[in-house]
Amino acid sequence: MPTGVAPYLTEELKKELSRIADAIARPGHGILAADESTGTMGKRLANINLENTDDNRRHYRQLLFTSDKELANYISGVILYDETFWQKDDNGNRFVDVLKNAGIIPGIKVDKGVVPLPGTFNNECTTQGLDDLNARCAKYKENGADFAKWRCVLKISDLTPSPLAIMENANVLARYAVCCQQNGLVPIVEPEVLPDGDHSLERAQYVTEKVLAATYKALSDHHVFLEGTLLKPNMVTAGQACAVKYTPEQVAQATVTALNRTVPAAVPGITFLSGGQSETDATIHLNAINTYQGKKPWSLTFSYGRALQASVLQAWGGKPENVKKGQETLMHRAKCNGLASIGKYTGEEAAGAASQSLFVKDHAY
Repeated sequence: MPTGVAPYLTEELKKELSRIADAIARPGHGILAADESTGTMGKRLANINLENTDDNRRHYRQLLFTSDKELANYISGVILYDETFWQKDDNGNRFVDVLKNAGIIPGIKVDKGVVPLPGTFNNECTTQGLDDLNARCAKYKENGADFAKWRCVLKISDLTPSPLAIMENANVLARYAVCCQQNGLVPIVEPEVLPDGDHSLERAQYVTEKVLAATYKALSDHHVFLEGTLLKPNMVTAGQACAVKYTPEQVAQATVTALNRTVPAAVPGITFLSGGQSETDATIHLNAINTYQGKKPWSLTFSYGRALQASVLQAWGGKPENVKKGQETLMHRAKCNGLASIGKYTGEEAAGAASQSLFVKDHAY
């Protein structure tokens, strides 16, 4: 019988995975999630009255990736979508190389989307994409990616998440993680408990603990090398329609408590998703989590998509003359969250897009 952690990995590969994970989760840095699918990107562009074309998507991603080199002071990694992974800037340079030259680690979304989970009620789901994952991971690694992301989704209701949904998604995430590590990619494990509903903070914490406990049981069963992984969970927040409004300090306590009860200290970093919070709320909550006086053996930082980009899109508006304005907005949001990830965010004017709710029911990428 094989013994030890990750018997499928050489010691050299373990060191490489640890190096990448530590670099992404280093203090004061987080991840820009720019992995929206073509359809989701179309919704973003529609908000600024821009057509969903290949070139418009490329121009927007170029705005993000060619920002001031100081962006690397706050952004350590960028998650790309397959289309974007192969695209080039106006000078003919691949975006992957543009990021690397700026000191930012390129990553790739490798799941193929959420699908219904047979045998469950209330529209529970799983995530597809395992069949050809090994070949795709090898291709992405060969072409410059160093980490990957896979999102599973669970929903809170009176009957959900069911034990079946929790178990299925935990095992899917574990199989994905093993495949990534075999190919030299650090897996970001993302079991997202959606904020949809009117459930309390206490209910959200209970469910989050059950989901994370099952996830790490599955990772252990599959011999995943935890030092070469990152976790991308939801913050513990009440349901979007909950009548009770909890303070950032209460959110922080619930979140850190849930993590302490479930996430091994061997995990180098926890990169929170924003879960439909406004940009400023996501930053405030991240800062509260980092200033909370509790055991925190991991780096606690961000992997934000909407919460880094909503005001950027508004500032850009699809106009070439506004590219610099959009990049300055991205830099501001990245700096705010970089400070929050070390508990040094002191606030800002919550104006415009930054203060608007980004909640989308049954959010998909």
